[in-house]
Amino acid sequence: MTLRIVSLNVWGGLLHEPLMRYLVDIDADVLCLQEVGRTADAQSEWLVYRDHGVELPQRANLFDEISAALPAYDAFFSPTARGDLFDGDRLIPSEFGLATFVRKSYPVIGQASGFVHGEFSADGWGSHPRSRNAHCIRIFDYEGGFPVTIAQMHGLRDIEGKGDTPARHTQAKALVELIRQVHQGDERLVVCGDFNVLPGSVTFDALSTFGLFDLVTSRGHRDTRTSYYRKEPRYADYMLVTSAVEVIAFDAVAEPEVSDHRALLLDLR
Repeated sequence: MTLRIVSLNVWGGLLHEPLMRYLVDIDADVLCLQEVGRTADAQSEWLVYRDHGVELPQRANLFDEISAALPAYDAFFSPTARGDLFDGDRLIPSEFGLATFVRKSYPVIGQASGFVHGEFSADGWGSHPRSRNAHCIRIFDYEGGFPVTIAQMHGLRDIEGKGDTPARHTQAKALVELIRQVHQGDERLVVCGDFNVLPGSVTFDALSTFGLFDLVTSRGHRDTRTSYYRKEPRYADYMLVTSAVEVIAFDAVAEPEVSDHRALLLDLR
């Protein structure tokens, strides 16, 4: 038996129908999702994010929709902020952040969630670069007889680009400290997400303290974006593992396109 982990920035659910179909059909054991929304008072399925002339549709309750579609999973939501979305001219406070789904046959035996940049904003999205968080879980594989630690992060977005900055140095250190709260010894460790950095970033130097290495770049993948993303560079998403992880298969999934990011899919033992 293998354990399947999928990491994906879901783009607020903009490509809702193919996204939902993919999340069900891919049959992952752990889903690490970024850019997930949850809105308590929404009366519409779609809301609109507006910021400095940009308008982007968002699924109002994507977290609840995925939870309903995956009843055999434990669901965890880690918001970074609550800000306003629009239903026409009506302002609707909405939460936005990370979601982690774990098949119930894999017990969660440890976890930690925290901010790697900034702090929770309850009264608006905040100024750029906005707050970011990470979620780390430790699960047990009954069939394999071993624990696995899995951490995901949505790295801060800097309007100047994806190069290293003092804030990204601090973010990398914060991610390492969060993982240390959960990870035990030399057991299997997987770290993934939309890091918003380039290959060679200090982020990877920090994570190398665990013996982690990246599967995207080391296996020759040059693109983690889909055709919906038309800018350069094409790197954003990464999945790192330690040598204790036996990689059965890995892919930066080109099709189906369910976001402007590709899903990263790992089968491991």
